[in-house]
Amino acid sequence: MTNRRPPIRGRDVAGAGALLLSVNVVCAGIGTGVGARVGVPIPLLLVGFFVGFFPGIHIVARRFHDI
Repeated sequence: MTNRRPPIRGRDVAGAGALLLSVNVVCAGIGTGVGARVGVPIPLLLVGFFVGFFPGIHIVARRFHDI
C-alpha cells in the first residue's frame, strides 16, 4: 500500500497560517469599515476578526486539502 499524501513541510504550515491570518485581517478591516460608518469601529473590528476564522478555515481547508 502506498502513501499518496505528500509529507507536510514547514513551508506548507507557514503558508496555511499566513493565509488564515490574512483572511482574519481582511474580515477585521471590513468590520472596522462598517463600524466606522455606524459609529462603533472597535467592537465591530473584534467581531470581524473572530468571525473571520470561519471563512479562513474554509479557505485554508480548500487550498491545502492535499496535505
